Amino acid sequence: MSSIDEIALRYRLQRADFSLDVALQLPLSGITGIFGASGSGKTTLLRCIAGLEAAPGSELVVTGECWQDATFSKPPHERQIGYVFQEPRLFKHLDVRTNIEYGMRRSLGRDTPAFEKVIALLGIEALLERKPAKLSGGEAQRVAIARALLRAPRFVLMDEPLASLDAARKNEILPYLERLHAESSIPIIYVSHNIDEICCLCDHLVVLDQGRVAASGELQSVLVRMDLPQVMGDAAGSILDGRIANFDAKYSLSLLTFAGGELWLPGRLGNIGDRYRLRIRANDVSLSRTRPQDTTVLNLLDVVIEAVQDAPPAAQLIRVLAGQQRLVARITRRSRENLNLQPGDRVVAQVKAVAVSRPNFGE
Repeated sequence: MSSIDEIALRYRLQRADFSLDVALQLPLSGITGIFGASGSGKTTLLRCIAGLEAAPGSELVVTGECWQDATFSKPPHERQIGYVFQEPRLFKHLDVRTNIEYGMRRSLGRDTPAFEKVIALLGIEALLERKPAKLSGGEAQRVAIARALLRAPRFVLMDEPLASLDAARKNEILPYLERLHAESSIPIIYVSHNIDEICCLCDHLVVLDQGRVAASGELQSVLVRMDLPQVMGDAAGSILDGRIANFDAKYSLSLLTFAGGELWLPGRLGNIGDRYRLRIRANDVSLSRTRPQDTTVLNLLDVVIEAVQDAPPAAQLIRVLAGQQRLVARITRRSRENLNLQPGDRVVAQVKAVAVSRPNFGE
């Protein structure tokens, strides 16, 4: 059922008002996002994987090792999983250091990641002697993540770790999660109903709908699927992975290059040569038959129309190719008919620089 580098699972769970029926093979690397509306089964699936939810007859195989089948279910404390809940769940009577060391004591004798490395990765060096009551929500959640990592888990489950935070705290903790993604080798399964979080952090995406798998695959390939209303709603869009090529100090603009062209983006995004992931919303892309000569739009990309999908009542979604990268544009049906836009047509995609900065949860 499973290869050596994946998690293979089959869960069936029946309740009075909800049923879960999923079969998945998840890569045991990077971050896998579990996305869907409230009530779609995201948290239930995580609890099943952790052994916190009884699901008789289900199957879980991790790197070829059976953790659950019709006759056996490994107890939760033996599953070698780190779990980060929506709330930090720190012990109020212990300081930060002791809370984290509690997780290390439960590592079942496995090699534990270096304490100092994890503490530095999450930026909590100055918090070690504080009690939880003296922490902000973002600080407490970073401590909870450190505690999960220092259990030396095979992988970590994160159940909407930003959901209980206000916009400012979300913006505070997101860079640490991005850093964790870049520098940690521990796989993460990350539940969220926020598509911006998913786009910032994840490599693989599973979309759940009413307890069923609507889609599963590499992040960008799922995001641009025109047949998925879960990702083609008001927040429809795509991601681009590129590198920072230049910074114009006069105008405070960074140049991002990718296989299909280049984009100017506001602010200093990093060092020259750094990789940078960008989310572009469909509402921020327009199309033109010809390349505009006098326009305030800095970013003009030569693209080919790949697919068209209705987005009732008045709009249409158009997926285009810029090199090998895909973008999605939302335009009115009237505009499409006026320009007679058809799959295969070569057009120009216009993307406003101010519309494509990194996600900000205060917006």
